[in-house]
Amino acid sequence: MSNKIKHRHLGRTSSHRKALLINLARALIEHGEIKTTLAKAKELKPYVEKLVTKAKKGNEFNTVRYLKSKLNCKETIKRILVIAEKQKERPGGYTRVLKAGFRAGDSAPMAVIQFVE
Repeated sequence: MSNKIKHRHLGRTSSHRKALLINLARALIEHGEIKTTLAKAKELKPYVEKLVTKAKKGNEFNTVRYLKSKLNCKETIKRILVIAEKQKERPGGYTRVLKAGFRAGDSAPMAVIQFVE
């Protein structure tokens, strides 16, 4: 039985999965839009949305400290604070996942994840 599965394992160990999500989140925040597999995009969406929600509190000490523990990059933290400022009135749903066909090599379903403007 596959009851109570909290998240996708993505064929990785927990530490590898954590590093993957951090790298994908940093790339999304820096570029505003990235193309990845559908499973990774669906797993990344709640991770990034929680970061934006936390960043909406502003440039408080504990907020920046939390973001640093999750992103580990000063420039990315500055960028997410700017993104959160733009999304101030929005109650949630800061990102969207759009299906983008299949990858040529292995026919993996691809998706584009981007911030909603």
